[in-house]
Amino acid sequence: MFRWGGERAWVAGGRGRRGALDRLPRAGHEDALQRHQLLRVRGRSVAWVPPFLLLLCITYVDFNTTGEFRIISWIVLVPGIAAAICGVWGTAVFAVLALVTYVVADHAWPHQYQTGLPDFILVAVGGILSILACSVRVRGERRMLHMRDVAETTRRTVLRPLPPDWGGLEHAAVYLPSDVEARVGGDFYDIQPGPHGTRVLVGDVQGKGLGAVEAAAALLGTFREAGYHEADLATVADRLEVRMLRHRLHTTALGREDGDRFATAALIGFPQDDDSAVDVVLFGHDPPLVVAPEGVRQLPPGDGLPLGLGELAGEGPPPVHRVPLAPGETLLLTTDGVTEARDGDGEFYPLAEDLARAVAAEPRVAAPRRLVAYVRDRTLRHCAGRLADDTTVFAVRRRAPGELGRNGRLRS
Repeated sequence: MFRWGGERAWVAGGRGRRGALDRLPRAGHEDALQRHQLLRVRGRSVAWVPPFLLLLCITYVDFNTTGEFRIISWIVLVPGIAAAICGVWGTAVFAVLALVTYVVADHAWPHQYQTGLPDFILVAVGGILSILACSVRVRGERRMLHMRDVAETTRRTVLRPLPPDWGGLEHAAVYLPSDVEARVGGDFYDIQPGPHGTRVLVGDVQGKGLGAVEAAAALLGTFREAGYHEADLATVADRLEVRMLRHRLHTTALGREDGDRFATAALIGFPQDDDSAVDVVLFGHDPPLVVAPEGVRQLPPGDGLPLGLGELAGEGPPPVHRVPLAPGETLLLTTDGVTEARDGDGEFYPLAEDLARAVAAEPRVAAPRRLVAYVRDRTLRHCAGRLADDTTVFAVRRRAPGELGRNGRLRS
């Protein structure tokens, strides 16, 4: 089991399902959800059982001890326990039940052994405080659940779910965000089918936090429009560069200190007129790896600057390179969380070498879902689960003509 700051990872791809890969429970609302799930049997809540058993135990012990050792006042713990695991009404019921039980049990003893009014007040005040504490807890859990819904909506807006075989491509992705609350960071990816072929964008916005999320959302919005309408991939690349510059101008005008933000990205086009090649534009991003049962090779490094820094080159967007891609070969793209993962000795994770050994031992690792799962696990093992940045592992390849799903040519 690996730890990466209490994070939660999810996988998208394959047949279009997303499975949660929970390494560790998340703090806050997730803990609350897991607690309620653990206190259910066959769909019914059993949260009332612990405080009820405690009430019975205290009453039983009190009746079976000497008069010099009365513990009935301990019954104040019953509504306290209920406040932690039950609802407000359940806590109120236990507060009243504890008070009634106290009165009955105390009066069953001779007068000289009765604890009397002081402990009665203690149990009554303890019950009232437990109800108030439970109300605060429930309100906080509801607020956190609402924030979870907001964060989930943000994630689905930036990293929209991709249908299976979208654009005639078999794809899979693993995303580990560094922002626990937002559940999404500066990494982004998408697939956009269109009349000029299917385009893929994978990238990483410099920095963290909501500013990086905003920049990623701006770039993805431009990609989804330009990737569909523009016939030339170079024009799509130019639109992305202009969009990043416009986004920086906007944030600067708002007085924010992220006017120098940039993004590395890999823009890939799967042309309709050539099933044995892909068009690649690299904006300062590491070149993709081509993984196949026969081995692993790296595409030529790009000569373009990151998005937002293209004006420094003065020559427009980086050129488009057409590179061969045989049937069955998978393109693997990763972000800094993989390339900058270090072990205890400060050594970077040797991704290409490790994949070459894995494919040689098991050729089926080259399939997208197997590939992203393997890279995820090996990256986490290499850095002992301590990822320093958002981590995205994205794998994509063409479907064989006979394997295209019914969504293969759909347009969004």
